[in-house]
Amino acid sequence: MWGVVTAGLRVSRPVLVARLLELEAAGALTTAHVRAGAQVGGVNVRTVWRWLDAARTEGRVERRPRARLELSDQAWEVLAQAGGNVAALHRHLKAAGGEVTSLATLHRAVRRDSEAGRVLPDRAVARRERDEQQTRHALADLALAGAREGGAAQSSAPPPQRLVPEAAEDFSVWERRASAGVALPAGAQLVRTASVRAVTEAVGQAMATAGAVCLFGDPGRGKTAAVRMALREVPPGWKATWVPVPVRPSVAGMRRAVFDALALAGRFPHRSALADAAVTGALSEARVLVVDEAQRLPVPCLEYLQSLWDHPGTRITLVLCGAGSERVLSRLPQLASRIGAWQEVPRLTGAEAASVVTGFHPLWRTVPAPDLMWIDRSCAHGTFRTWAALTAHLQNALLTTADASIDRALLRRLFKRVAPPL
Repeated sequence: MWGVVTAGLRVSRPVLVARLLELEAAGALTTAHVRAGAQVGGVNVRTVWRWLDAARTEGRVERRPRARLELSDQAWEVLAQAGGNVAALHRHLKAAGGEVTSLATLHRAVRRDSEAGRVLPDRAVARRERDEQQTRHALADLALAGAREGGAAQSSAPPPQRLVPEAAEDFSVWERRASAGVALPAGAQLVRTASVRAVTEAVGQAMATAGAVCLFGDPGRGKTAAVRMALREVPPGWKATWVPVPVRPSVAGMRRAVFDALALAGRFPHRSALADAAVTGALSEARVLVVDEAQRLPVPCLEYLQSLWDHPGTRITLVLCGAGSERVLSRLPQLASRIGAWQEVPRLTGAEAASVVTGFHPLWRTVPAPDLMWIDRSCAHGTFRTWAALTAHLQNALLTTADASIDRALLRRLFKRVAPPL
């Protein structure tokens, strides 16, 4: 009879326990109520009594949360070095000592993290990062990375700079402006275009509200140069830090990249909690954190950056820059919803390119405006990086060819060097 009455009727534990407690408070609870509750709850009578006892003593109407195995970044790196072999990770954990979970549980934890978007680093990349980290630690221990107290010698030479060639035999026409952090042809200078002004405004508004900015656009449009120009003179009390995104980044690699970009003292901690504490401590002062090539970031790395930004002790303006970064952010709606400005860096129009490149390099000031528009239409297509490469090739041609002049025949020949065959 009970089976007919309760067929298809199911009640969740919180609802059932709440109703039984109401009956108990009214003094009307009987064993018949408990038996009926067991029927509609799909459990036996003793389970219902245990539910009631947990509600009385612990105030808990849900099942007790079960401790979930969380894989550390170090364990994930070991798994990467083992080529994804979970059994090898299990043997490593057993050799390290301590309490080790079963192999089946470890398999479930790896599968759960993989389905959540955690990317297993490439085996060769993980091994190379490990070797580089060991080398850095060894250099730090030997006091070779810099001078220390006690008169330790410091051997460091400034990196060589490539300047304007003095002879035709020197074919190098690129120089790196240390102040701007952008490689330019010799004699060139950065130009404040409309895109640069728009990026400066977007970053400035984000700094005023401690917000976040996403800068996107096709490769070569000058996104990085625009950000560097916008942050050339930050307000007093602010600092700007550039975080390079590693190739095939992991959370551990991203944590190390932020730690190194902040130039924190001491060795990189072996425990992620200590590294996070050092990073968040350094980010307690007003700082613009620029993450270039953000399109490489997987979801776990984006979540790591969001955790830094959301931390109550940090004061960060986050700038995510890269071709396709707006598509990457769509994978993490929680972070995308926090972006205060989506700023695209568009192509230069033909008329804009003709006026911009004359300020970019004096070489183009001798070329008529119609020819500049023809160059942009035929080759550059509004891409600033292509204009810079074409400038370098043109300088080389003028330096190495006697009686060379800027004409369309020479430019057509250089177009083939700048653009790949279609």
